Amino acid sequence: MELSAVQQYSAQARLTATWGLAEAAETFRKEAHEELQHAERIIERMLASGAAPGASQLRTVRLGTDLTMLLEVDQVLEAEVIELYHAASEYCASTADHDGRMFFEGLLREERQHHAEIGEWLGRLQGGPQQRLAGRR
Repeated sequence: MELSAVQQYSAQARLTATWGLAEAAETFRKEAHEELQHAERIIERMLASGAAPGASQLRTVRLGTDLTMLLEVDQVLEAEVIELYHAASEYCASTADHDGRMFFEGLLREERQHHAEIGEWLGRLQGGPQQRLAGRR
């Protein structure tokens, strides 16, 4: 999921840059970097436990015709990641894997914060005049 998020935010950064939204593009680039750091932490943990990463099925990138649509699909993606990390944390708790639970709870906190930030950004956009960006090149 984290590598899918990297792909999603990277594509959105490029798309918003083509729309002339430099600030949004920079924000999406930073998000892609943060998600890559999450993926690296997961890979490190997997290797330490003797498992090899196998992210052979990335989710399809979802785009939109304006910034609001991009943020809406990002909220869905982040909600899925939150659900996954919550389940992982609960599983670790049920198997008395304290370190695993703490690991996933840390990621869960970060993803919840990210989801909230997207919601705030979306709220600001929806509170003002909405710009349709389709066709802007």
